[in-house]
Amino acid sequence: MITIAAAAAFLATFNETFLNVAFAPIMADFGVDVNTVQWLTTGYLLVAAIFVPVANVLYRRFPTKALFISVTGIMVVGSIIGALAPDFATLLGGRLLQAIGTGLLTPIGMNITLAVSPRHKLGMNMGIMAAMTTLGPSLAIVLSGALLTIAPWKTLMWVFAALVLIVLIAGAFVLYTVVELGRPVLDIASFILVAVALIGILYGVSAAFGGNIVISGGAIIVGLLFLWAFIRRQNRIANPLLDLTPFQTAAFNRGVAMTMLGLLFVFAMNVTIPLFLQAARGTAPLSASLTLAPGILLTVVLGPIAGRWFDRFGGRFSIPLGFAVMAIFVGLVGLAAGQTSLVLFGALYVPAVLATAFVIGPSQTFALSHLDERSSPHGVTVISTSFQIAGGVGTSLAAGIYGMVSQMQLDAGQAEVDSLITGFRAAAILVIVTSVIGIIIAIRAYAARKPQAQPAETSAPQSAIAGIMKTDVYTLQSSDTVLEALYKFTSLGISGAPIVDQNSQLVGFISDGDIMRYLSAAHPSSVNFYSFAVHEKQELDDAMQELSTLNIMQLATKQVISLPDTASLADAIAALSDAHLKKVPVTNRDGSMVGIISRSAVNRLAIANYLETEHQAQLVV
Repeated sequence: MITIAAAAAFLATFNETFLNVAFAPIMADFGVDVNTVQWLTTGYLLVAAIFVPVANVLYRRFPTKALFISVTGIMVVGSIIGALAPDFATLLGGRLLQAIGTGLLTPIGMNITLAVSPRHKLGMNMGIMAAMTTLGPSLAIVLSGALLTIAPWKTLMWVFAALVLIVLIAGAFVLYTVVELGRPVLDIASFILVAVALIGILYGVSAAFGGNIVISGGAIIVGLLFLWAFIRRQNRIANPLLDLTPFQTAAFNRGVAMTMLGLLFVFAMNVTIPLFLQAARGTAPLSASLTLAPGILLTVVLGPIAGRWFDRFGGRFSIPLGFAVMAIFVGLVGLAAGQTSLVLFGALYVPAVLATAFVIGPSQTFALSHLDERSSPHGVTVISTSFQIAGGVGTSLAAGIYGMVSQMQLDAGQAEVDSLITGFRAAAILVIVTSVIGIIIAIRAYAARKPQAQPAETSAPQSAIAGIMKTDVYTLQSSDTVLEALYKFTSLGISGAPIVDQNSQLVGFISDGDIMRYLSAAHPSSVNFYSFAVHEKQELDDAMQELSTLNIMQLATKQVISLPDTASLADAIAALSDAHLKKVPVTNRDGSMVGIISRSAVNRLAIANYLETEHQAQLVV
């Protein structure tokens, strides 16, 4: 199912740039100018963004297989209409039908991945999804350039229809319903509000460099006003189109921001590099596209590896490092733009695009991992919408800055090639600035995961947490196996334990639920661990043998939310409620664990205080 979801995500994003290289022959066939033909991309992104929120309603209302077949079927029909189009209007209509499928298909695929992924493999599987969504728009430019050298542009529409049909047939055999279905209602007024909001904002950004600042600014203002009305309506109606509760989680917001900044890099470079190489260096379309190919292909391989890295170590260092590599090597690519060597240009771009594997997928996982099961589908909708917005904004900003700066240099009397080099470097600076912003957000995201220590003078709150903190805590060593952890759980009657290293530093947390989810994935014939413990001794022996060699850190949660021993009772309540936790470890100034505070301890304190107050009141009466 994850393979089908990844293939669908690839095709949905692949089609966003598949026609870009064919703009010249399309203009010649239908007699349209560049401002008209660009709507094949701009209109596509707008419609896709509008339909993303609708996917969440459909996903929770209709069976997964039937929904998947219907959505991919829309994309096939749109492709056939485009291939047979006698004029530009018909081609645009078929293109917008494809966009409806894209807007629905991307979040559906991500929801399927979230639903079927074991927790210990979530980062890897989201890394695969991120690699596919990054690969799609990049590889489309390469493949379309190759096809156009041997066939007319309408061949692209037929090829895409065939690819989607293959995925449709595979989904019909593999998929099954993975969510509890209900009858959510599609709020038409909300759909209209969000449609106008996104169209206004994205059109305003794309038109900002067209010379008419008044129209651009007006469109953005109208879009923001309708967005404000949409948000107000979602908070007031019983069946909102988009549940905005994920935005109440600061970590989710930061994860979405990091994802969008990584995607902005991909779309910005995908549009400016081919434009620059063809215009300034006279490179053929296929050669310009092939310059992107090595980094693109390597990113596909690195995506799952980056996901496994995130599963094991988190993104505290890898995400900021990814943004830093993007900034450094895009800067070097900008410098190499003034050189004649195409090999040097392409080689310097490879590390920059590889770094996106450590940014986009891990940032998505970081954002969604902070949501509960009810909010996750809404979080997926937000991220999928942000993908289209980042694509539209990244393409418009990069192309707009490139064109505007180049024209300014030409008007100032600079040579054409030098003007184009300056324009490309300006677009590179845009990416450098957004990458630096990504570094700052990533550092703040992980710094905010631990509550800050209270000042020394707040002695009252310190005594409050000390009064309910359990100090005789059972811990596991980071070198223990999963079987040893399971033995400790059963012998001590506990359901989970913190993990410390040889220096007593807190490095993770593992629960029996983590182990059960792993066994369910590794041994799908069992409904749960205890069923085959009774009925299938051989399977039990195999599972125990596997757990005896598996280190607990491979299943544990690495980025553990903890409290300093100077925290107040209010800090403890906030940590338990905001992150939906049952227990929170407590550490001292050196990072060593000194205790644990649980939700039940807080509840007992609250009830005891209430009963004591009521008892005193009764005595007074």
